Amino acid sequence: MKQYSYGRELRLLTPAQFQQVFNAPPVKAVTAELTMLATPNSLGHPRLGVTISKKRAKLAVDRNRIKRKIRENFRLKQHKIPAFDIVVIAKSGIVDLDSDVLQQRLDYLWRTISKRCAQYQSAASDSTSGS
Repeated sequence: MKQYSYGRELRLLTPAQFQQVFNAPPVKAVTAELTMLATPNSLGHPRLGVTISKKRAKLAVDRNRIKRKIRENFRLKQHKIPAFDIVVIAKSGIVDLDSDVLQQRLDYLWRTISKRCAQYQSAASDSTSGS
């Protein structure tokens, strides 16, 4: 079985890196409880940032549990995701999801965001090669 890591190089670390994704994300995927925004990067691998406000999850225990689930899910799926910076934003109702439902939502979002990122990359390469 192949080992996947989740090291520093796979994380969005600074507010500037997050802001770059928030400014004008060309790719989005949404469910009722989660939103994913993605912007292409030139690193050759995806990077992940997670935001959960206290308004959405009052207890630190809940925020940390959800972040841990999202990061673990990303760690296992990173090989299928194109080189994009991705920010996951939690919305109302995220705390009410049990682990299995959260897992299903994340699986759906990773499939959707991967597909849309690939479409975006091919559309971008078509427009540059067509000029």
